Amino acid sequence: MKRSSGVLLHIATLPCKYGIGQLGKEAYDFADFLSRAGQSYWQVLPLVPTGYGDSPYQSFCSVAGNEYFISLEKLCERGLLTEAELKKCETDPSSRINYEQLYLTRYSVLRKAFSRFDRTDAGFTEYVKKGEYADYALFRAIKDSRGGRPWNEWEDPLKFRHEEAIEEFAYEHEEDILFWQWAQYEFARQWSELRGYVHDKGIKIIGDIPIYIAYDSSECWMRPSLVKLDSSRRPVTVAGCPPDAFCETGQLWGNPVYDWERMKEDGWSWWKARMKKVLSLCDVVRIDHFRGFEKYYEIPYGEPTAVNGRWSLGPGTEFFRELERSLGKMEVIAEDLGALDDAARAMFAEVGYPGMKVLQFAFGSGDGNEYLPHNYADSNCFAYTGTHDNDTLLGFLSKLSGDDRKAFDETFRRELELLGLPACGESYEETCDSIVEMCYSSVAECAIIPMQDWLKIGEEGRINMPSVLSARNWSYRIPHDYASEALENRMRSLSQKYGR
Repeated sequence: MKRSSGVLLHIATLPCKYGIGQLGKEAYDFADFLSRAGQSYWQVLPLVPTGYGDSPYQSFCSVAGNEYFISLEKLCERGLLTEAELKKCETDPSSRINYEQLYLTRYSVLRKAFSRFDRTDAGFTEYVKKGEYADYALFRAIKDSRGGRPWNEWEDPLKFRHEEAIEEFAYEHEEDILFWQWAQYEFARQWSELRGYVHDKGIKIIGDIPIYIAYDSSECWMRPSLVKLDSSRRPVTVAGCPPDAFCETGQLWGNPVYDWERMKEDGWSWWKARMKKVLSLCDVVRIDHFRGFEKYYEIPYGEPTAVNGRWSLGPGTEFFRELERSLGKMEVIAEDLGALDDAARAMFAEVGYPGMKVLQFAFGSGDGNEYLPHNYADSNCFAYTGTHDNDTLLGFLSKLSGDDRKAFDETFRRELELLGLPACGESYEETCDSIVEMCYSSVAECAIIPMQDWLKIGEEGRINMPSVLSARNWSYRIPHDYASEALENRMRSLSQKYGR
């Protein structure tokens, strides 16, 4: 892979006057911006419908498209919405995303569009005939009819998918089920058009998938054998991370953990289908919490914290060998952040996928820190200034004080010298610029910069604060006037300077 660079910006974070970033003009404009700025990659977060906490890492379906991303303007252009209906959906294009408002209003707008859609459309007819997203559509239709309650709270005949109850519901709610299938059909149509445009600009898309699926998901409901559930369909154990220096009680994620032994018995067919689908939507895919394939931390269901969990063996290298035997060589980025033991490092080396180097983790612990660019062992990595779980660079720098600030300054100055980069000014903004240049100058095969760091936006631009439920999470959108000639020139010149 040749040296390259790209930008991390989720679809939701695009400025758009319809409440959330969409697959319309704003996405095409951003592709044009990336092209003018000399970039090779556009990295997004999971494209899935958001569930608990509005997080794309807790989705109702791990391979569905987020219906909120469907461009209302494109529906209007095709006569499925009126100009007046479109006007009613307008909001401040750079305001934070109001997910509650979207939930209460967006689906009714999409249903209007569906009511005007030609059901004899050949593509859609074939789509329905093949049963595309039929399980997900049924799941969403039942969920709607039960006031949005999670599937484990449905009455037993539906919770346990008794054939007679499912057939009766499907007969009585045929229109609702068809709506959810159409929404996925429309998302796929719009995404395919956008991806084709992005490719024409010489840009590839990096997608993202969480390792785990959500408990309240169509997969857990339809295929409970995928995960460790008891006879009443409650999780036996759930995922998380053990206590460490940063969190004395650990992290309790709450996702049910996979039944890897049972998955292996059928050749990991579900995982093969999942990866095939994701790789059909993106050119490269980042897999979150990759170390969980070697060993994963599971906590008994009902525990208030992650303290009483245990490590269990995952499928390891064999799993990826089997996936690639079926799917061919996969373009994967392995999220390898955090503490890794020798066994995990051995698995990463065996699979050979590039890992991640995050510069926000590089400073303050001495010159031996593995995230400092001068310590990168080889080019088989993607270098980032930060991720969706980090503060922005400006936010990170502005919070440093006392000994932490002193340690940062010392390591930062030495790293500039080791990389042969010019001394930096005193302002936070100048330091941001220097850290971005460190990322570009590194041997990493690709440098990815979150858009907020290019724009030097403070903590208000942070996408997610892990383990915290907050309306500020997942709701930030970049300003509508983000694209300046000066920024494009800086990005392009850095790419040229460092052969990216």
